Amino acid sequence: MTLEDTTGDKTAPDDYLERRALRRGSAGWLLLTGLGVAYVVSGDFSGWNIGLSKGGFGGLAVATVLMGAMYACLVFALAELSAILPTAGGGYGFARRALGTWGGFLTGTAILIEYILAPAAISIFIGDYVESLGLFGLESGWPVYLACFVIFIGIHLWGVGEALRFSLIVTAIAVAALVIFALGALSDFHVDGLNDIPVDTDALGSNSWLPYGLLGIWAAFPFGMWFFLGVEGVPLAAEEAKDPVRSMPKALAISMGILVLLAVMTFFASTGARGSAAIQEAGNPLVVALQGDGDPTLLSRFVNYAGLAGLVASFFSLIYAGSRQLFALSRAGYLPRFLSLTSRRKSPYLGLLIPGAIGFALAAGTGNGARMLNIAVFGATISYALMALSHIVLRRREPELHRPYRTPGGVATSSVAFVLALSALVATFLVDKDAAFIALGVYVIALAYFAFYSRKHLVAKAPEEEFAALAAAEAELERD
Repeated sequence: MTLEDTTGDKTAPDDYLERRALRRGSAGWLLLTGLGVAYVVSGDFSGWNIGLSKGGFGGLAVATVLMGAMYACLVFALAELSAILPTAGGGYGFARRALGTWGGFLTGTAILIEYILAPAAISIFIGDYVESLGLFGLESGWPVYLACFVIFIGIHLWGVGEALRFSLIVTAIAVAALVIFALGALSDFHVDGLNDIPVDTDALGSNSWLPYGLLGIWAAFPFGMWFFLGVEGVPLAAEEAKDPVRSMPKALAISMGILVLLAVMTFFASTGARGSAAIQEAGNPLVVALQGDGDPTLLSRFVNYAGLAGLVASFFSLIYAGSRQLFALSRAGYLPRFLSLTSRRKSPYLGLLIPGAIGFALAAGTGNGARMLNIAVFGATISYALMALSHIVLRRREPELHRPYRTPGGVATSSVAFVLALSALVATFLVDKDAAFIALGVYVIALAYFAFYSRKHLVAKAPEEEFAALAAAEAELERD
């Protein structure tokens, strides 16, 4: 990186950052931990089980362990990076410092793909739950999707503190429901139900635990990710956190620990209660695990409503994450600058409204939640690889940089995350090639915009650019 790379466009007015300020000190470690769990908790209620149809119980179990290891390693790396660079840019800011403007934009774009597509998909799932529960006689469709975006974006516009407290409450309900579900389902646990999917004898290495063979493990990677997808978004709240240097690593570690426990409980309780074959294609696997084809029970009905709460928690939190990533990229000039303007309540209102409008249009126009989530996973895996690489590069290039928190295992830890993220990226093509190529097309368009326009109009006074400029200047002095 050269000093010229980081100077950017100096035409921004004097009050540029004042009009783009977030409300600082709104979130302590508890709200940040709740945010980390909220990002993910809907994945415990639905989606992960499709991995059973790709790898069987054993294949999905191995995939979940490997993806859990990837997220754990990534979270440890992000905890260090967020203590060094506590800005709203999150992964984009880390990559900007380590990999330059191109690396920052590549990472930020991948994260945006994840956080714009995932809420659109979840709004469809919310509609399906509302219809299945018979709430207010509503059917799944655009009125329900619109209500989701209007109500929950409205809460975010009210203020970040109020938004995160709402998210914490809904998430606590969803987590409590998962614990109650596990206790109920484990009372009917049968070991022989775990491996009841018929074996594909033509698959290499197939057996009762790996009915689709060794390749089934790899194909199940994207679904093993569903137990953890989104937890990496916690650093996006850094500028609004109380003492981010201390609270961010703590929140990341605790939220990851909670997610691992929930994943183990949900996975074993669901498959053991009803069998892997029965739930592998179910839209509501926890409910099927409790009642099968029979009549609803009090417990299954409760879990069904709690599943809706889990979807709301993740939908609500992912909107927050997407708005902060868009805010940071816009404030630095990578995207149109007007998108980072904030209201009197210090909310990035256009960063909330415009992605929300896009998400609603995608949900109403396609109705294909599964494909949108697969596109989101594609973006996520690219960002994971680049964030892990950022940790490796900063450790090697700036070993003397002050690190209030240090990743256990150092570069070895982030290298594991890097390799597994690339493996998961390739696995997305095994699951849905069309979704992967759609995401790739969006990526190419975004990169063309950056190459021909926005890289020449970066804002030097944006925090991420100032950090990079300072690092480049210090490196220049050392060389002299």
